[in-house]
Amino acid sequence: MAEKDDEARARLLPLMGEEGLAALEGARVMVVGLGGVGSSCAEALARGRVGHLVLVDRDVVEASNINRQALAFHSTIGQAKVDVMASMVADINPTCEVERIHAFVAPADVTGLLERVGSTGRVDYVVDAIDTVAQKLALAEECERRGIPLVSSMGGANKVEPERLRFADVSQTRVCRMSRTMRKECRKRGISHLEVLFSDEEPFRPRTEAGSSHGGATKLGTASYMPPIMGQMLAGHVIRAIAGLGRARWPGDGRC
Repeated sequence: MAEKDDEARARLLPLMGEEGLAALEGARVMVVGLGGVGSSCAEALARGRVGHLVLVDRDVVEASNINRQALAFHSTIGQAKVDVMASMVADINPTCEVERIHAFVAPADVTGLLERVGSTGRVDYVVDAIDTVAQKLALAEECERRGIPLVSSMGGANKVEPERLRFADVSQTRVCRMSRTMRKECRKRGISHLEVLFSDEEPFRPRTEAGSSHGGATKLGTASYMPPIMGQMLAGHVIRAIAGLGRARWPGDGRC
């Protein structure tokens, strides 16, 4: 096992260097939400040699997840996502320590969540891969208060062009409806900086079905490749920042 682990590490060494790899192996990253974005992000962080992952999600795998989530298979339906993800991480990088938090994180719970994790060690980076604005804002507010670097995923539903994805301070976003809401709320709450991954693609208009509800429109759709690409991009952003590879953005680099 050690020999295989050394071989996997060797592929990262030319890019990261010993100092960068040591930083990654000593890092503690929290991923909040293990859906299509978060599960792919956690997988890439494990493959990138992050030494400690805190995985937060309350859901179980459902059949509807199979089109886009890294942990969703017919064999994992009904299992808690944090458990499936922890097993995947162990199989990818046995040296990675995983903390599982199988819970719904309401806005009022964010402070307690970070205090709970902080009581057992620092948090070097937080990845927000959750869907609801209220929780995103609470997490952004608390991370800024504590000085914890955070990167937040914006909406990917009804979008099909991954080349339109980019990182920016939320104040510099456009087109994305979730980013617009977050931008306004950040100003109201005095959140000075929020790094986000967003798309400036106009949402794809859903196909209609004769006789269906909602005026003939289907529900929000998600392309099989969009959430995984977003998750990989988020992981890359975090890995580069921790390893000191390329341009890293931290709280205070911009303004909402």
